[in-house]
Formats: sequence, structure tokens, C-alpha cells
Amino acid sequence: MSLLKAYTNLPPKTKLTVGVGLVAWGLLGLTFGDKIESKLGFTPTEADKAELEKLAPKIHVVERKS
Repeated sequence: MSLLKAYTNLPPKTKLTVGVGLVAWGLLGLTFGDKIESKLGFTPTEADKAELEKLAPKIHVVERKS
């Protein structure tokens, strides 16, 4: 049985509980994610930030002839 079919077979109250739980999990992650990262030692160093900057795409504006 697929995950979607299993979800659609759940009662409406259970679907609501699952949805609220997922939203709460996301909000907790957004709220406390940075604090937990710093406590676990996962904060990026300046070298990591520079390496990421090199990988980011660059946008060059080209004048259009009218």
C-alpha cells in the first residue's frame, strides 16, 4: 500500500493531527534550529562560507540592444 493511499484512508481527525504535527515540527525547526546548531558545533566557519560563495551562481547583466 502506498503512503498516499494509507494517508487517505485515515480518519479526518487523524489527518488533522498529522497536519498540525508537521506544521509544529517545521515551526520548531525554524525557531530553534540556529540555537541547536551552535550548541552541537555545526556553525559554518568563514572558510565554509567562502567555499559556498564560490559555488553560488553569478548573475551578469547584459545590455539589450533596442
